Amino acid sequence: MKHVLTAFLMLVASLQVVRGQAPDIDSLTKVLARTNEDTNRVLLLIEIAGNYQFFNSDTAMLLIAEALNLSRKLNFTEGEVRAISRQGEVRRIQGNFPQALEAELTAIKLSTKYNYSEAEAESLTFIAFIYLDLGEYRQALNYLFQAKKIYGKIAGQLSTGIAQNFPSFVLSNIGEAYEKLNMTDSAFYFQNLALRYPIDYGGHALALGRIGTIQTRLQRYNEALSNFRQVLTITDRSKDLLNRSSAQYQIAEIFSLQHNPDSAITYARLAFANAERSSMRTVLLDASSLLTKLYKIKGNLDSAFHYQQTAMNVKDSLFGLDKFRKLQLLTLSEQQRVQQLKEQQTLSKTRIQLVGLLLSVGVFLLIAFIFWRSSSQQKKANQLLNEKNLEIEAQSERVKKALQELKSTQAQLIQSEKMASLGELTAGIAHEIQNPLNFVNNFSDVNKELTDELEREIDNGNYAAAKAIARDIKGNEEKINHHGKRADAIVKSMLQHSRTTSGQKELTDINALADEYLRLAYHGLRAKDKTFNAKFETNFDSSIGKINIIPQEIGRVILNLINNAFYAVSEKAKLQSTLRGYEPQVIVQTKKISRTSDNDCVEIRVIDNGNGIPKNVVEKIFQPFFTTKPTGQGTGLGLSLAYDIAKAHGGEIKVESKERQGSEVIIHLPIIRI
Repeated sequence: MKHVLTAFLMLVASLQVVRGQAPDIDSLTKVLARTNEDTNRVLLLIEIAGNYQFFNSDTAMLLIAEALNLSRKLNFTEGEVRAISRQGEVRRIQGNFPQALEAELTAIKLSTKYNYSEAEAESLTFIAFIYLDLGEYRQALNYLFQAKKIYGKIAGQLSTGIAQNFPSFVLSNIGEAYEKLNMTDSAFYFQNLALRYPIDYGGHALALGRIGTIQTRLQRYNEALSNFRQVLTITDRSKDLLNRSSAQYQIAEIFSLQHNPDSAITYARLAFANAERSSMRTVLLDASSLLTKLYKIKGNLDSAFHYQQTAMNVKDSLFGLDKFRKLQLLTLSEQQRVQQLKEQQTLSKTRIQLVGLLLSVGVFLLIAFIFWRSSSQQKKANQLLNEKNLEIEAQSERVKKALQELKSTQAQLIQSEKMASLGELTAGIAHEIQNPLNFVNNFSDVNKELTDELEREIDNGNYAAAKAIARDIKGNEEKINHHGKRADAIVKSMLQHSRTTSGQKELTDINALADEYLRLAYHGLRAKDKTFNAKFETNFDSSIGKINIIPQEIGRVILNLINNAFYAVSEKAKLQSTLRGYEPQVIVQTKKISRTSDNDCVEIRVIDNGNGIPKNVVEKIFQPFFTTKPTGQGTGLGLSLAYDIAKAHGGEIKVESKERQGSEVIIHLPIIRI
């Protein structure tokens, strides 16, 4: 949007805003006078420059130059990156887009090199402003979504008031780009998201003004005027000339569309005056262009000529031919850089695929070798059996000896067949062992982040926090050890296949077991995917007591069903991400059921409000290797194994589902007490 310059006032004010008042530059300058030549001085210089940039850009550039020189003298690379990025933003405000883009691209290269995620996100946002000013809205969206992704990863680690307001600021500008692309539903969605953040008056004025712009586009003029007047009320208290001038221009536009030139001229002149005071060149261009049109309608040609000359001068300073050529060169350079990154990512992906292919070929060759060896042994045994049959006719003693050798060979063949079946169960073993390994990996990732945080707290001398983090790490290590043992137990239990032994039943609290796996499943998924979120509830029958089961096997059944439920609600949430009202939810409940003709039983229900299962699929879900998940995300053995485990315990498992409403998986287990 050409009025994107208004947006940054919200960020500047967030540095020292108290109840909507503008920051006190004098107090910041006094603090600067008492600050030594260190990294704090660098950051303070950049902060003060941000306060000056909208009404005295020359002073802002002097402050940035001092910050840049001091950063290089102190070898303070983060300060250097922030100073260069701020320099680019001031150049943009001055209307020098080529120098602005060049500075921001330099800042991004440095922030990527030194892994300054916050600085990289800010530079990406500033580049998006440039493209918004130039009317390149899809290019602007590309950079805004990159910045949004980074802010999502570093949420809670943002260092300043400006940075903390940036995520909502990015959302508002995404909505602005969508409005310019005539995608009003998406524009409304992102502006309303921005309003949910606890931001200052400048930020609310920005989002309200942009919602008013969308309403103007939809010819809902009364609603738009109401929003713009709210902006005028807010900006009158906060002394925010940027959002104020933009709102005044928008009101003038509405009056012009309603054929009320006198009121339109009044608000357009106010917008023009405030834009001049705040160096708001894009609003200055819009206001002068509108005044030219309005004075021509009124027949005041002198005033029309004056504002037309102003508009031409501003437009030439912003979008002159020489600047356009420089922008083309810089844009081409950036496109080449992005293309190189894509090529590197493609090469890396190709290598991973090649390694996977080689591993698959290796597994296939191993299985083929096992089958070949088994077939070879079987052929040898058949040959030996034929030889022994011939010897039976000649000598009875040789018959006995042949029978003994045959029994021995048959035992070997049976064992060989069992080992061959293990090869067929490879995918099932991988499915069974994946859950504990996921917990080990997730808690290892969490411990890595906690270790970094522990180092920072020790460096800061905050030993109490460091001890608390150390306890968290210790607790996670215990969990890693626990799930590592679980994985070891799974491997050992699968190896027992060849010896046809079963697990040991024991009295188990089914409520505690279900509760444990519900929470482990949820937090495991949350640790793996920070964007995953769902509401979960339990409804347990306390009268059940302990029942005689193999807890590891029933635990795997419950965990598999819970993971399936969370997957279902997560997929529905992704499909309905642009809609309101949907809240992902998973419920686990138990109930004791009394029977007159048979043993009492326990009913376990896992309920979700996902998309449900189609009728033509429900009958197939317990078949081995059948799955509705995308390729690579499921083996199709989970529910098949759950069905076998339930049957082995003398129970049953069934599914009730309604499309687009959700599913319920019900397990019945007989209560057998010792």
